[in-house]
This record gives sequence, structure tokens and C-alpha cells, in this order.
Amino acid sequence: MDEKVISIEIQVPRQKVWDEITKTGRIQRALYNSVMETNLVPGAKLRYYSPNHKRVFIVGEVVEVESPARFAHTYRMTQWPDDEPTLVTWELEEIASGCRVTITHSGWTDAHKTKDRVTAGWTEILGILKSELETGTIPFKWKVIYALMGAFMFALPKTTKKEEVDRRGW
Repeated sequence: MDEKVISIEIQVPRQKVWDEITKTGRIQRALYNSVMETNLVPGAKLRYYSPNHKRVFIVGEVVEVESPARFAHTYRMTQWPDDEPTLVTWELEEIASGCRVTITHSGWTDAHKTKDRVTAGWTEILGILKSELETGTIPFKWKVIYALMGAFMFALPKTTKKEEVDRRGW
């Protein structure tokens, strides 16, 4: 099994990073403008929704919560429902200039459809997170992309519809 490890330094206190990546019920702009819903306790279901809650992008289960240092959960993209879940682990380390954020995305096999694109995705997410936390905003490019994503939500596969995700028991 393959794992992808991506890291970035963000010049804010670790608690501020933790609060953003574990925020529930509100838009996480760095995570592609999604809304995380979970109880943040091991064993709890986890979902990343579209802002209007009509689409579900990621489903999983909370594996570990060690505030403010470590957050791990299983990860399945609803767009590819046949892929087996993988594991995402966020590690936050205090450093002199703020916080080092490391994401380890593990459990990839050759059968996974998105394994070759995951590093680029997490690199984008960490860059957006850094921008938002250090400057209070995200790059204009991402504001435009998010607007386009919202406009074309109808084109996503049926498997991303909330009703379909509920039907599958995810």
C-alpha cells in the first residue's frame, strides 16, 4: 500500500490551524469550500458536504482526535464509490514560526482511481489553508473556481447526491 505525505509551514499558532481543520457545520474554504459534519470522536461518521448540503464529496469515519495535534479519519470519495476507503492523518507540530502541518494519506492500492492525483490535491489544500490563515483570505483564483464549482454541481455523478449517500449508508 502506498502513502502520500505533504507538509507546509503556516505562520499562525497551532490552535488556529486545529480550529480551522476541525471546524464543523461551517464552510472550510481550504477544503474546496466544503462543510465537514462529524462529532469529532473516534467511531463517528464524517462527511464533507457542498455548502448547500445537497452533495456529499467525502465520507468516512473519525479514527483519532488528539487536540490540537492529530486528527485522522477514513476517506472515500463518493464520486468513485467502488474505491475502498483510505486514511487521512493531519499532524500539527508547533514550531518557532507557527505550525508545521503534515498530511499523510495512506492505504492506496493500484485499484484506486485517484491515487496519482492526491498529492496535487493536498498541496492545493495546504496552500489555500496557509493563505486563509495567514492573510484572512484565499487567492482570487480559488474564489473563481469555487463559483464555477457551485454553478456546475448539477454535473456531478448521482453518487454524490445526499439522498444516494444516505441510501448507501455512508
